[in-house]
Amino acid sequence: MMDLRRLVRVAIIALLAAPAACSSPAPNLYVIAPISGPVQTGAPKAIELRQIGLARYLERSEIVRSSEHYRLDVMSNDWWGEPLDAMLARVLAEELGQRLPGSTVYTDTGALTLARDATVAVDVSRLDQDAAGRLVLQAEAATTVVGQKKPLARAFRFAVVPPVPGTEGNVAAISTAVGELADGITLMLTEGR
Repeated sequence: MMDLRRLVRVAIIALLAAPAACSSPAPNLYVIAPISGPVQTGAPKAIELRQIGLARYLERSEIVRSSEHYRLDVMSNDWWGEPLDAMLARVLAEELGQRLPGSTVYTDTGALTLARDATVAVDVSRLDQDAAGRLVLQAEAATTVVGQKKPLARAFRFAVVPPVPGTEGNVAAISTAVGELADGITLMLTEGR
């Protein structure tokens, strides 16, 4: 009888300890940092940044390290601190507002609504490292300005060497590339005005 009780206690302790032993550590959360750029004048006064379109493979909490060689390399315990499309929109709006101080830049998903003078749409088709370890941001952007006959569209491709190895370097390179994208969109909004 004594051995049966001891066996039951050991079994209960083992069952209680099993979930703790199997749990994974909390994920590391990362955010893209806004990067300052050159100030421009002559842009429309109210600019609406539409929701960012993402390639489907990027729509996940985990940070995608690479999509090279027919394989998706995902950082299993390194996650974005917010949905990537929302974070890109937030950071781009802040960067465009810094570069265009005479304009109000807002996202279409926020609470602010104004009579817009221009819209910006962005589709990101790639945001990961290539085989050489460079972070690649590939995107298309279109600007529509009230009073102009047709939208202006451009394709962008930036390759940035991460400043340090690992996820921190990858996210720093993403921040730099998004800043370069903001520079390109700023020029689209100020050209020919």
